[in-house]
Amino acid sequence: MSPVTERNTPTRTAPSPSDASARSAMINCRRPTVDDAIRIWEIARDSRVLDLNSSYAYLLWCRDFHDTCVVAELDGRVVGFVTGFVRPADPGTLFVWQVAVDESARGHGIAASMLGDLMDHLAHQGISRLETTISPDNTASIALFTALARNRYTTITKRELFTPSHFPDSHESEELYIIGDESTEGAQR
Repeated sequence: MSPVTERNTPTRTAPSPSDASARSAMINCRRPTVDDAIRIWEIARDSRVLDLNSSYAYLLWCRDFHDTCVVAELDGRVVGFVTGFVRPADPGTLFVWQVAVDESARGHGIAASMLGDLMDHLAHQGISRLETTISPDNTASIALFTALARNRYTTITKRELFTPSHFPDSHESEELYIIGDESTEGAQR
């Protein structure tokens, strides 16, 4: 699964710094509800990059994992989401499953805002690390998570996790990225 689809398109004119910060200020990050599941599924589908899960799976994300997920609203419309869960074997680690931003809202730092909001929201639960997997060719995701580590003044490490031979279909390898100090449990696969 490729967790991030936020990237600038070549035809889009980059906003001026004042436009970008004004737009960023209008972003509202919040925990999702089951009513958001359809829109989350649509964003994942329209990304044409993410592994699309069933609509039922997104309902479960919103119902059972809403505390470890986030949606971003712009002008009252959901334009992005992050799905994640706390690793059962390492309760100090949030595993980020998917990150996506609607094409109409890309290039404004929404993915970074959602990840920052989620980490801040979960800090009171003792969550200090984030894990995600990224395929080697997903430069947008690599840049996003590298910037997250830099902005949070912490480490980022990478190692092989799943090779194509682990998948029953023609899936690329997935490398594990760990943001924050690795714990004993976090170092286990």
